[in-house]
Amino acid sequence: MLIALIAKDKDGALQTRKDNRADHLAYIEQTGVVSQAGPLLDGDAMIGSLVILEVEDMTAAQTWADNDPYAKAGLFKSVELIPWKKVIG
Repeated sequence: MLIALIAKDKDGALQTRKDNRADHLAYIEQTGVVSQAGPLLDGDAMIGSLVILEVEDMTAAQTWADNDPYAKAGLFKSVELIPWKKVIG
């Protein structure tokens, strides 16, 4: 099952993002369920994250989201998990 995780950063949280980036990237590699990922942008500013998870169900997606070092550091003001269907690519 593919799940789109769409997370919006809290205002003024760029330093939190920078401080936790290495742990976030290590978590992605360690868990092995991320098929695509990258920051959401407003001009040149990072304002959130889009992560496509390949997991068994929504519970697994929520567990992944809850344990992301960015989430644990309090980076996000909101996180949405939405089932997603790949059509192109």
